[in-house]
Amino acid sequence: MTVTATVTARMDIVQRGGNDFGTDKFSPVVEAALKIASGTGANRADIVFVDEREVSESSNDDLDLAGALSDAFGATVAAAEVVAILIINAPRTGTANTSDLTIGGATNAFEGFLGGTTPTIGPIKPGGFVLIGAGDAAGIGTVTGGSADELRIANGSGGTATYQVAILARSA
Repeated sequence: MTVTATVTARMDIVQRGGNDFGTDKFSPVVEAALKIASGTGANRADIVFVDEREVSESSNDDLDLAGALSDAFGATVAAAEVVAILIINAPRTGTANTSDLTIGGATNAFEGFLGGTTPTIGPIKPGGFVLIGAGDAAGIGTVTGGSADELRIANGSGGTATYQVAILARSA
């Protein structure tokens, strides 16, 4: 299987009022994009995991990035490096979530971009999202099976949360 992807972060902003540029309208566009080709080197990925998942109130969903997940075609996800992660605290359709999500804090945590001892990102409010990516040779972090391979999505109180996850990774 081959993988190609574009990971894009973009903010289009319009602000009205006086500013240093002498106009009453300021319209910056801030954006970054990663173009990913198929493979295992820099700016490449060969693993895709995309899913809509549920996590019960006050519970965790630990995504094992080294052997427990399957991709859309049934192949086992066995990541060595992660290139990009998108977590959206919302279902694709239907009723909005009412609880916050937190990323990180698993027993055998994939720390990658988190760093430190049991770090987390959150709360990710209902409807909120987190996107992080790096196409360089190291990606956003290394996965080590059995000791640093779990991406935890923790749900707070307020009910079951349905979230979306997309992960681009490399097998080597």
